[in-house]
Amino acid sequence: MPPKKRNSGTTQSKELKSAESASPDKKESPKLTLSAKKHRDKDAEFVTLCKSLHVTDLVCDRAWTLWKTVQDSMNEIADREKRVWGACLFVSGADMDVTCFTLTQVLKAVSLNVTQFVDLVRKLDVNMDTISTKVNSALTRLEKKYNVTLALYQRFEKTCKKIFALVSDDQERETMRSCWTMFLLAKGRALQMEDDLVISFQLLLCTLESFIKRCPPDLLQPLYKSAIGKVQSPPTRTSRRNQSKAKFRPPEPEVDLQLLKTLCEENECNAEEVKNVYQTSFSTFLDSLDFSRSSDFPQANDLNQQYEEHYLKSRDIDGRLFFDGDETVLLPKVEISQVERTPKKNLPDEEVLIPPQTPIRAAMTSIQQLRGDLTSSGDQPSTNLATYFKNCTVDPTQAVLKRLETLGQAFSQRFGQAVGPRCVVLGWQRFKLGVRLYYKVMEAMLKSEEKRLSVQNFSKLLNDSTFHTSLLACALEVVMATYGESSFKTGGYNHGCGDPVETDVCFPWILDVVNLAAFDFYKVIESFIKAEPTLSKDIVKHLETCENLIMERIAWRTDSPLFELLTQEHEGGAAEQVETPASFSQPLQHNHTAADLYLSPMRPGLRVLPPESPATPSSQAASQPTAQPAGQTPHHPKSNSLSLFYKKLYRLAYTRLKILCSYLLSSHPELEPIIWTLFQHTLQHEHELMRDRHLDQLMMSAMYAICKVKSVDLRFKTIVTAYKNMPNTNQETFKHVLITEGHYDSIIVFYNQVFMQKLKTNILQYASTRPPTLSPIPQIPCSPYKFPNSPLRVPGSNNVYISPLKSPRMSPGIMTPRSRMLVSIGESFGLSNRFQKINQMVNSSDRSFKRTLDLGSTPKPLKRLRFDVDGQDEADGSKSGGDSTLIQKLAEMSSTRSRMQEQKMKEDAERKE
Repeated sequence: MPPKKRNSGTTQSKELKSAESASPDKKESPKLTLSAKKHRDKDAEFVTLCKSLHVTDLVCDRAWTLWKTVQDSMNEIADREKRVWGACLFVSGADMDVTCFTLTQVLKAVSLNVTQFVDLVRKLDVNMDTISTKVNSALTRLEKKYNVTLALYQRFEKTCKKIFALVSDDQERETMRSCWTMFLLAKGRALQMEDDLVISFQLLLCTLESFIKRCPPDLLQPLYKSAIGKVQSPPTRTSRRNQSKAKFRPPEPEVDLQLLKTLCEENECNAEEVKNVYQTSFSTFLDSLDFSRSSDFPQANDLNQQYEEHYLKSRDIDGRLFFDGDETVLLPKVEISQVERTPKKNLPDEEVLIPPQTPIRAAMTSIQQLRGDLTSSGDQPSTNLATYFKNCTVDPTQAVLKRLETLGQAFSQRFGQAVGPRCVVLGWQRFKLGVRLYYKVMEAMLKSEEKRLSVQNFSKLLNDSTFHTSLLACALEVVMATYGESSFKTGGYNHGCGDPVETDVCFPWILDVVNLAAFDFYKVIESFIKAEPTLSKDIVKHLETCENLIMERIAWRTDSPLFELLTQEHEGGAAEQVETPASFSQPLQHNHTAADLYLSPMRPGLRVLPPESPATPSSQAASQPTAQPAGQTPHHPKSNSLSLFYKKLYRLAYTRLKILCSYLLSSHPELEPIIWTLFQHTLQHEHELMRDRHLDQLMMSAMYAICKVKSVDLRFKTIVTAYKNMPNTNQETFKHVLITEGHYDSIIVFYNQVFMQKLKTNILQYASTRPPTLSPIPQIPCSPYKFPNSPLRVPGSNNVYISPLKSPRMSPGIMTPRSRMLVSIGESFGLSNRFQKINQMVNSSDRSFKRTLDLGSTPKPLKRLRFDVDGQDEADGSKSGGDSTLIQKLAEMSSTRSRMQEQKMKEDAERKE
C-alpha cells in the first residue's frame, strides 16, 4: 500500500507552535514573547502580527521604525499596511540575523506569494539605508532558491505523469506526495547550496528511482514497468505475521541501473553523472533513513516530521506547498500563460513566438553539448599537445601534471565545502571536464601560434605557471557556468548573509580557489573564446561579463598586479598614457594573443617589437638591448596587456556612461562629452581612485560634478535612481564605497571627501572660459567577440546586414523571431512591396529600426533618499532652495522606474536573440 496521506492542515497549524522550539540558536531569540507594555506606541494590529510570528522585542522595534520611515513614501498603502509590515519584519530580522519565523509563515500571515513579497521588499528600498546589502543578498538567494524549487517541481509533476498510472483510489497521488517530500528532505540534507539546479535535479531522479522500484506494477506506466522488470521482480508488501520471514529475503541492489538509465534518457540527463550522485550523496541520505535496503515505502509521517524539522530550522519556504498548489508559491497567472504559449506557424508578415526553454531543459542541453564537444578529448595531453611539450627547451609536462593534481584537490575540496559535504567527488568530475577543455583549448592556441609565428618551440609560454593557471581557471569557469553553478546574481559581490559557511561559487570564486589575480585571468579570455568555437553564445556572454567585472572592479583590488604595471609605466618613462585618446576612434582590433599578453611586459632592456610588427616568438627568452642615444633617459616599451586592458576599459566606461546619460540628460546632450572627458581623465591620471573601488562610482561622481559646475540641477538621489535600473548593477556599488582604509560609506560621502577633494581643480576648469580639450569618443563595437553566425553589416551601409545560413533548413522566419526585413539570396522573396520597404528603410534618415538607449523621458527621483544631513540634500552640503525647474519637470514626468524596467527587459530579450 502507498503511504498514508499527510495531514497538511495539521502540519500548517503546527508551524507557528514549532517555530520557537526549532530555533537554531537560542541566543538569537532571548525572548520570544512580546511585552505588550513596551509596544503601546505601536499599532495594535502590528503588535498582533509580531506576536503571531514570535518576533523579539528588538525586531519589533526595528521593524516599526522601518515602517515609519517608508510609510510616507509608499503610494496607496492604506489597504495593504499589513503586507508592508510583514516586509519590514523580514528586513529587520534578516539584517539583525535574528530568525524568529519562516518565510512561509510570514507569507501566510500577510497573504502574499513569494513573487509579490520579493517585489514588495525591493520597493522598500526607497533610500540608501532602508535595505542593507546583507538583506539584498539574502533576498537574492531566496529568490534564486524559489525559482530552482519551482522549476524542479514543474519537471517533477510532468515526469510523474509519464511514470505513474492513474488508479481509482488516488494511490499515485499519495506516492507522488511522499516522493516529493523525500526529495525535499534529501536536497536539504545533501546540499548546502540548495539553489544548485543540476545536482538537485539529479537527486530528484535518484528519489524517483527509489520509489519506482518499490511500486506495485499496476501503479506504473508500461515504459517504467518494463524497465524495472528487466532487473528484478516488483517487490511485494509483507504482512506483519510474515515479517520475520522477510528478513531472509536477499537484499535488493542499491540502485537499479536500467531504471536509472530509463529515467535519465526520458529527462535528457547524463546517466553516469546521476549514478555518481546516487552513490555519493543519495545513498548516504538513504542510510540515514535506514531505507537503503528496504523494499517498503518510507512512512509518510516520518518523512513529514523530519522535513518539518529541517524546514523550521532553515526558516525558508515550505517546499511541500508546491505539491499542495498553495497560493504562496504559485506563479502569477500571466507568467504561467506566457510559458505555456506555443510558437505560431511561419505565416507571412507575422512574428514568430519562440517559447522560452524551461530552466532544466536548458541546463541539460548545455551540459550535453559540453560533454559532447569534449568526447574526443582525454584526461591526458593528446599526441599533438605532448609533441609541443617535448619540443620545448624545458619540457613542461611534469610541471603541468603536478599543478593539475594540486589544483584538482583544492577545487574539489572547496566545491564540497560550498555545495555539500558529499559533493567532493562531484567536484572532481567538474574538474576533470575542465581539464579536458583546458587541454583542448591549449592545443588549439598552440596550433594557431605555430601558424602565426612559424615556430614550434613554445618553451617560455608553456613554462609560465600563470598562463596555465589562467587557462585552467577559464576552462573550469566554463564548466561551472554550463552547470549553472556560476552566475552574476550578486554582481560579483559575494556575501554570506551572516553565514560563515561558503555557499556561493559564482565568479570570481574560481580565482580565489586557484589563487589567481583577476588581471592575469583577463589576459586569457579573448584567446580562449577564439580558440574554442563550439562555445555557446550564452557561455561567450558569460565570459564577456566576467571580463567586464574584472575591468569594473575586481582587477582594482589592492593586491592586483595592475597597480604594479601602472607604476612601472609611469615611473619607467614608458609613456604618460597607458592608452592614447587618439586611438579611441579606431575599432577595437589587435593582433595580441594570450602568448603576447602573458609574456608582456618585458623587463627593462629587452628589445620588444612595436605593436604593428609581428609578435616576438614565444620561444625567444631574450634579445639584444635596445640602443639608447647618449644622455637620454631609457624609454621603456608599453605593456601589451596593460594597453589592451585600458582600450577595453575605456570602451566599457563610455558605454555605461552613455546609458546613464540617456536616462538622465537627454535634454542636455552637450554634457555627455564633457562628463566623459572628466571620467577618462580620472582613469588615466588618477587611477589610484579606482583602488578597491568600482568603475561606476567614478562615473556617477563625474556626472554629478559636471552637472554641478554647468548649473544643471541633477541630484545624486536622481542619479542613483537611474543607475539602479542599468544592466549589471548592484546596490553595493553606491551603498558601500571605500572612503579611507577599512571605512566604507555611501557614494555621496565618497564624492565629498575623496573625489571632489582630489579633482576639485580639474572640475572647476570646466566652468572657465577655456575648459580642457574634450577627449575623443571611443568607437563602441556591439561585442568584441564575434559569433560565427552573427549578422555582419554591409560596408558603406547603415541598415543592411548579411547573415550566413547555419543550416539549409533554417528559413528566414526561423532565423529571427522579430518582424525584421530579411533577404535570403536564392529563395523566393514574395511581394514586390517588400523591396520598397527595404529601400525606404535604408535610404531614410529615420532610425526607428535601430535600437536606441533613449527611454523617452527622465526617471523620477527616489521619493526618500537620505543622502542629506540635517536637511541638506546636495553633495556639497548646500541646502536645497526649493524645487528647481528640473525637479519640477521630474515630478511631472509620467515615465517612472517601471518604464525603465520594461525597456531594460526588452533590450535584454533582444540581446538574447
